[in-house]
Amino acid sequence: MAKYMLIMRATDESFASFANADFTEMLDAMGKFNDELIRAGVLLAAEGLDDANNGVVVDFTGESPVVTDGPYGETKELFNGYYILDVASIQEAVEWAKRAPMTAGTKTEIRRVPSIDEFPQDNVWIQKERAWREQTGQL
Repeated sequence: MAKYMLIMRATDESFASFANADFTEMLDAMGKFNDELIRAGVLLAAEGLDDANNGVVVDFTGESPVVTDGPYGETKELFNGYYILDVASIQEAVEWAKRAPMTAGTKTEIRRVPSIDEFPQDNVWIQKERAWREQTGQL
């Protein structure tokens, strides 16, 4: 099994269509999908994100960091939420992504989350992180 992150990205069109969506219907659709993931035993984490207007960006492209209040960037640069699934392959992650509700006009990026075991185990920082993960029940 491997972890995969499904990064939910909206488009201008999907933002417009969701603006008039019934919130209760949206919660019901997402709740049913989340329940499927839970019953299948593949869901590790899932979160939606607050409106980008309430966020900030720390830009490191100059000599010193510049903080910009939202809204910022273009819709295509934003993501609205994520799932982390523990599945056998990227193909299985793709199949789950295809079943997600409320996706008309959106895009989902899928990326594997490397395990701590893939990093040099003799590195002091990896050892400290492993100890923290073990202490917090993450390993």
